[in-house]
Amino acid sequence: MASSRVDNVPTSPRGPVRPRGLVVMSDQAFADLFDTALLGRLRELVSIDPPEHVTELASASVRERLADVDLLVTGWGTPVITAEVLAGAPRLRAVFHTGGSVKGHISQACWDRGVVVTSARDANAIPVAEFTLGTILLEGKRARTYAARYRDQRDSDDSWRDSVPPAINYRGTVGLIGFSRVGRRVAALLAPFDFDVLVSDPVADEREVRAAGARLVPLEELLASSDIVSLHAPELSSTRGLVDRARLAMLKDGAVLINTARGSLVDTDALIDECRSGRIRAVLDVTEPEPLPAASALYDLAGVELTPHIAGAMGRETQRMTSLTLDEIARHLRGEPLEHSVDGRALKYIA
Repeated sequence: MASSRVDNVPTSPRGPVRPRGLVVMSDQAFADLFDTALLGRLRELVSIDPPEHVTELASASVRERLADVDLLVTGWGTPVITAEVLAGAPRLRAVFHTGGSVKGHISQACWDRGVVVTSARDANAIPVAEFTLGTILLEGKRARTYAARYRDQRDSDDSWRDSVPPAINYRGTVGLIGFSRVGRRVAALLAPFDFDVLVSDPVADEREVRAAGARLVPLEELLASSDIVSLHAPELSSTRGLVDRARLAMLKDGAVLINTARGSLVDTDALIDECRSGRIRAVLDVTEPEPLPAASALYDLAGVELTPHIAGAMGRETQRMTSLTLDEIARHLRGEPLEHSVDGRALKYIA
């Protein structure tokens, strides 16, 4: 793995000269990620010429700036940093990503050159885990089901309550598919509550799972045993369609499936059939495809709650990711070990 130390930084009689940086991301991402204070801190760390950010890497003006750049700060909307881009950026030693996954813009050429790459995925995992915890508690109380039926049955007696599955927030079982950064945070957040927590992940360390207060089990056992199943696996060729028709059929009657990971992990047609039958519920923050076509049956099923990919950092939450990134840049400039570096060799296992 590449060193975190800045090499060949010019010096002056007053000490090291700040390295030159360039912020590359969409206009919206820049507006969300950087307020005045955070932008001021970035300028204290690195030298950035105006304009403060760019959205592309192809124009002559941007290529001219790249020639002198030591590090890039990237975010949503960053184009791919290709071998051609790298050839025009001979000083580039590090890319600090304010988002989660780096697969969309870090090419193999970056890894081959030994460019240091970091990610703010740990900061993005926090709101996803919080969203998941809130959903688990509300679904465990059957709050959304009660709310919908109360609204529909407003003029009737209380007999409709008997059709709602029992609440499971005491001694219920929550299954986490994937012991990822988010999965581990969800397990930690569940610790104060009275749940039995199961984890299924082929690469998880059983001791780490046990230390988190959970139990590592095969996927089929998790599906058959859990009252609520929450997906936290990465999107890989091996995980597409992971929760297929046969595995959905293993879920208990009244079970709830929560997906804040990737829509491709679930067989959408099979999920529609299961939810249409009323046998299970689904809370989906992600879908396949995304966004959903207007005609998708998921919009109209009573047993499906849809949100438009909001579990991750939004609004002011994104600035937690900026702060993490700036902390990482500061460590890098001091030559200290990085806390959020990305190992290119691990990308086949992570998002």
